[in-house]
Amino acid sequence: MGWIIALGLAVAAFALLVLAFKAPRGGWEAIGAALLLGIAGFAWQARPAQPGAPKLAQEAKPKDAAALVAARQELAKQSGQMPNSWMVIADAFARNGQFGDAAGVVLGAVEKDPNNADAWLALANNLVGHAEGNLTPAAQYAYTRAQQADPEHPGPAFFLGLALAGSGKLDEGRAMWAALLARAPKDAPWRADLEQRLARLDAFIAAQAAPDGSRP
Repeated sequence: MGWIIALGLAVAAFALLVLAFKAPRGGWEAIGAALLLGIAGFAWQARPAQPGAPKLAQEAKPKDAAALVAARQELAKQSGQMPNSWMVIADAFARNGQFGDAAGVVLGAVEKDPNNADAWLALANNLVGHAEGNLTPAAQYAYTRAQQADPEHPGPAFFLGLALAGSGKLDEGRAMWAALLARAPKDAPWRADLEQRLARLDAFIAAQAAPDGSRP
């Protein structure tokens, strides 16, 4: 029964993306590959006959994922980049924490337009999310391509700094954010938020470095 449900959901998802979201015909192969990747994961890890075990619902992950997508979209809007059909589909996956599926779909966007900084940035963020917050070489490459595509876009440096800090490389993440803040225009709408985040990161680094018992 589990296999039937998995295949049925895959077919339904493909039909939804093609018919409802009007995915371009040239991208059907990428969408199919992303869905097959999910089925392969099910085949590798699923245990349909094993009884389910109750556990607490993971509500924070979709909420954080949606916030991450919204933050990237806002920076893209400020940089004058508008989403295409690929990005709409990929972001729908990413909002639900389906980072692997999102990365598979957004590959269509970077293949269609290798100079799309927002697409490269979305790919990088999705790869980090799929790796459970770890900055992989593939994600690092995608951040680099995003920066090369639009050197003035604040997103690559911001999210790379976030990924570095999230991977435990606090000093590297702090350096990335400090450099971004140093070159940020005084009237940049995202400047105040970055200043606050940098201050919180500095406080966290200081607390980590303080001897036991002397932390605030």
